[in-house]
Amino acid sequence: MRTALLLENLHPQAHAIVREAGFEVHTRTSALDEAELIDALAGVSVLGIRSKTQVSAEVLAHAPQLLVIGTYTIGTNQIDLGAAAARGIATFNAPFSNTRSVVEIALADIIALTRRLTVLDKQMHAGVWDKSAEGAHEVRGRTLGIVGYGNIGTQLSVLAENLGMSVIFYDIAEKLALGNARKMASMEALLAEADIVTLHVDGRPGNAGLFGAEQFAVMKPGAVFLNLSRGFIVDYAALREAIESGAIVGAAADVFPVEPKRRGDPFTSELRGLDNVILSPHTGGSTEEAQESIGQFVSTKIRDYLATGSTTLSVNLPNIALDRPDAVHRLAYLHQNVPGVLANVNQTLARFGLNIEAQMLATSGNLGYVVTDVPDELHPGMLEELRQRPETIALRVIS
Repeated sequence: MRTALLLENLHPQAHAIVREAGFEVHTRTSALDEAELIDALAGVSVLGIRSKTQVSAEVLAHAPQLLVIGTYTIGTNQIDLGAAAARGIATFNAPFSNTRSVVEIALADIIALTRRLTVLDKQMHAGVWDKSAEGAHEVRGRTLGIVGYGNIGTQLSVLAENLGMSVIFYDIAEKLALGNARKMASMEALLAEADIVTLHVDGRPGNAGLFGAEQFAVMKPGAVFLNLSRGFIVDYAALREAIESGAIVGAAADVFPVEPKRRGDPFTSELRGLDNVILSPHTGGSTEEAQESIGQFVSTKIRDYLATGSTTLSVNLPNIALDRPDAVHRLAYLHQNVPGVLANVNQTLARFGLNIEAQMLATSGNLGYVVTDVPDELHPGMLEELRQRPETIALRVIS
């Protein structure tokens, strides 16, 4: 029986779908470091992770039987996607499934910080009664600045307007403004106008160090700051200085440059101990509803890829939507995107007397993916000829 390894305490729904697809499922509740992961991947065809397991090129080089990786998160920067593609390993994520959960925690943080609930809560627990409106504001009528107007940023934009907020946003890509939201010409222009700034950018390397002392200095005095996207994009030492100086009156952080791997491990941050600062342990998308939805979505993508060759929403392979093969043999052929590959494939099939019932090709960058259905038995010599071609990355037979 084929083996799947699911790490980081994935939802039972994720386990069930993979198991029903015919895999023996091995689970770990925590992340593994590189050496542990290399050992654990011996004989494994399916790997499921969340954000803390790092799948490097070195790990992939020691996993010859690995066919597919599912990351049960939005982000994919914990995986060397190029190295995975070069070895024919499809990768799937969950780009939409926990969007609502992240948006809701962002709204909760915004309201709590604007009303200074964290400070009042600490005082009350310390036995101090301080009934005052000082520093507390309604969110209605305030301006929310969203940096990164993707799946999360757009949904946050809509809900924030429903609370009576004005919304401005900045994104390096051209995005359609929803509702009455206004796109700003630069991040600096957004920072100068926004009462609350929230970051929702992706984990591409170019975003490292995106936000530091220079950006905090441009922000509107007395503003609130949130980072629920990636830990490495913000200089938290600079944020601490901005908070201690009074330039920033409240902040929330859900992600950090270095995060503990296991539940209960010690956590350190420059932001600990500050008033009106909310720290949460990378739980922006961690609701029971979101985790169930993610588990179902990613595991279904894995199941469908293995059963049909469908790469729809794969983050590292050309995308082809496929149904289950019906009384045919299917060749799923991943190759370098060079001229003449399709002709070579078809010539090889013709030499072995194979008729083509259906064929689909998609390319993306330097990769090509051609899926061919044939009604007859596949000759071992034909398969070996395709595998030996110089442009071949991976060949899989699905019956």
